[in-house]
Amino acid sequence: MAQALESIPNNVDLSSDRRLQRALEQWQPNFLSWWREVGPEGFQAHQIYLRTAVSVEPDGWATFDYVRMPEYRWGIFLAPKAGERKIGFGDNYGEPAWDEVPGEHRNALRRIIVTQADTEPASVEQQRLLGRIAPSLYDLRNIFQVNVEEGRHLWAMVYLLHRHFGRDGREEAEELLARRSGSSDKPRILNAFNEPIDDWLSFFMFAMFTDRDGKYQLSALAESGFDPLARTTRFMLTEEAHHLFVGEMGVDRVVQRTGELMAQGKDPRKERAVPLDVIQRYLNQWFTLSLDLFGGEVSSNAADFFAAGLKGRFREDDQPEHKALSESYRLEVPENGALVEQEVPLRNAMNEVLRDEYVKDCQRAVDRWNKTLQRSGVNGLSLRLPSRRFHRGVGPCATATFDPEGRLISEADYEARKGEWLISEADRAYVKALMHPVYERGKMASWIAPPSKGINGMAADHEYVKPPDA
Repeated sequence: MAQALESIPNNVDLSSDRRLQRALEQWQPNFLSWWREVGPEGFQAHQIYLRTAVSVEPDGWATFDYVRMPEYRWGIFLAPKAGERKIGFGDNYGEPAWDEVPGEHRNALRRIIVTQADTEPASVEQQRLLGRIAPSLYDLRNIFQVNVEEGRHLWAMVYLLHRHFGRDGREEAEELLARRSGSSDKPRILNAFNEPIDDWLSFFMFAMFTDRDGKYQLSALAESGFDPLARTTRFMLTEEAHHLFVGEMGVDRVVQRTGELMAQGKDPRKERAVPLDVIQRYLNQWFTLSLDLFGGEVSSNAADFFAAGLKGRFREDDQPEHKALSESYRLEVPENGALVEQEVPLRNAMNEVLRDEYVKDCQRAVDRWNKTLQRSGVNGLSLRLPSRRFHRGVGPCATATFDPEGRLISEADYEARKGEWLISEADRAYVKALMHPVYERGKMASWIAPPSKGINGMAADHEYVKPPDA
């Protein structure tokens, strides 16, 4: 159980390691300074109806109450240790999982943890101004829930760095608070986490597509032979599900509102809603940016991580062969102006194997949005995922230009038509012009439908955010 009276709630017996506890207690005020500087702007004194983890037990990991965000009980929680766990894949398949970092894997594990950790504060920084333009109190509460949990996920990774990587880990933990999303001097590690998010359609797409990449990365790390990392990411996944819900259902509500207006014969632009073609361009851009987060289609690093037992596949237990030595993966890559089929060892295609699962999950969500369009009365129009070859900045497809159907086209054709496919400055300006805050209980912005139900059994029009003097 967590120690509720400790300054850092945890289930890792932090008080038994005074040196580690002191190091984290010294990091804590730096974290709070970072939060106040670049966390949600304008609402630090408000009372927010938030879910807080106080333990990993069913009655403890999701307790709801009104909390001022700087007073949120950020803590360190690992999923319970499940007996003598074995490594489930790679060259070390069947051997005991590691409780400490093997020396030969120290640098690789540190790199994996730091890259994952860097995404958590980055997304808070990207979203810091969105409370100023929230479409409802319900949505305002949801973004703050996402923000505080990203902060807790940062704590989870920082604990691993401090506990298992000595001075190097402590220095990395400080750097996590020094980098800034979009900075020209010290940007965040991954490109998608330096993209501006200054409207709610971008936020919903980010939570839908970019956070969904996080689901699959965390799922792969939950298989890790380094047991503290596996246990940490398994618990993080319980909280991540809400972030994905916020994104998927946020887009669904935007689509619903647009569909209802179209079915009535109204122009969404004239009704201050988001036209379907604009939604499609936002979808194209955020989906393809998020595809790049998985890395190149062929990767020696991915092969090495799998072989060593550091990072597995999604639901590794369901795989027929856990060493992946005898299988190969077929993919199409551009070569001399044409697509050619290439067969690579399966271990070298682990990024693509994970990306396959991600794309299937994204397609399920797009199918849901299209059903919402149909229920709204719109027939013959639909949203679609672009080809995974389109608009890529990583891997072999980054060396050529493709249309959204995945057909090779000339660079001149791509430049001439990219305004049809990707977010334009006019799109950004139009969507930003819709972003007027709605803080009145039960009210909703003109461009989004209300949610079908509220949070934790509360009504959709519950007062999820209260002013400081309430």
